[in-house]
Amino acid sequence: MPGPRHPQLEDHVANEKTPDATPIQETSGKAEIDTGLDQVGVEAPAPAASAPAQADRQPKDLTKMKVEKSCSRGLAGWLGQHKLSLAISSYQTGRIYLVGSDKQGRVSFFERIFERAMGIVGNAQRIYLGGLYQLWRFENVLRPNEVIHGQFDKCYVPRNAQTIGDLDIHELGICSNGKVVFVNTKYSCLAELSQTHSFKAIWKPKFISKLAPEDRCHLNGLAMVDGRPKYVTAVCKSDSVDGWRDRRQDGGVVIDVETDEIVCEGLSMPHSPRWHDGKLWLLNAGTGFLGWVDFETKKFVPHTFVPGFARGLSIIGNVAAVGLSKPRNQRFEGLQLDEELKKRDAEPWCGVQIVSLTNGDVSNWIRFEGDITEIFDISFLPNVKNPMMIGLRTAEIRDLITFESDLPTEPVNA
Repeated sequence: MPGPRHPQLEDHVANEKTPDATPIQETSGKAEIDTGLDQVGVEAPAPAASAPAQADRQPKDLTKMKVEKSCSRGLAGWLGQHKLSLAISSYQTGRIYLVGSDKQGRVSFFERIFERAMGIVGNAQRIYLGGLYQLWRFENVLRPNEVIHGQFDKCYVPRNAQTIGDLDIHELGICSNGKVVFVNTKYSCLAELSQTHSFKAIWKPKFISKLAPEDRCHLNGLAMVDGRPKYVTAVCKSDSVDGWRDRRQDGGVVIDVETDEIVCEGLSMPHSPRWHDGKLWLLNAGTGFLGWVDFETKKFVPHTFVPGFARGLSIIGNVAAVGLSKPRNQRFEGLQLDEELKKRDAEPWCGVQIVSLTNGDVSNWIRFEGDITEIFDISFLPNVKNPMMIGLRTAEIRDLITFESDLPTEPVNA
């Protein structure tokens, strides 16, 4: 039996029509919503640095990072028309961004701080997020046709955070039995959660001789097929500590988890494999191309160039959302991507591009500027128009209480 209505929840008008208007981006800084950005992330301010070199070593206060957002004019209408939202993670800023459309036909940006936000996968009911040393589970508490704060149709609440330690967790997948599987990059394996330990290893590449906290091949991406892990990406086949850094140009591989076969090779820093409509798509990040795997030749087939280090991919229908990051240290040393950008007289992006899988055209986009240069992962949220998320140190996490009950309803005495 559903629990009682929360006073902040309101009935949602059915069949709401999205206005055909030019979108105006919004942030989560609305007066009626406590974002918690001034409290979450650090326990105390960092001490003042005595020299520039010291300042470079000081940890950044995530709550004070400034991020500017812009987007294409058609993004709000496209999201609203298809009843879609996006969840975007940025480990660099410790942010998860939820991007949807509001009743006025504008793009809605909502953000929360979760330190080192990495792999993200979700739907209208549930979101999983990998963090610095925890794996988070968020649940939507709103029923159909309910909204909160007069505008949000989904409210994701952190219901579980399992402590796994700093495993450099990368991408996530949800198995058909409901278990979460994740890429344990530090130990070069796929893993599940354990009731007792940091993780339970369930698979490793054949060329990895032992489980060790050495990030030997930089295992990073995961493609699920029919509810089970099927393909992974690795920067190389190295079996020595941190060996992948010397193989960034052409050492990348895609591995079939079930057969241990290398099904694609010669890649440059591959990321984010995704199975869609009988084809394995992935990002050959070191070259700047979104493409797919030709299993007969074991080669990557480029589909379209994207201006940045491509990492984070979500596909729905005939479009893909591709995550883009700017270079670290202002350069893409030794990567084909650098030459591809120069050839096109283009600057690298930090943001998201919505790319057609039919012709490679970019139909919509989001750009991030300011104290952000890198994002990690993306997940489309189908049947979600305007989502929000409860933060860790806001009043809402204490006061927003919902419940279900098996207790029989007692008759009311006259």
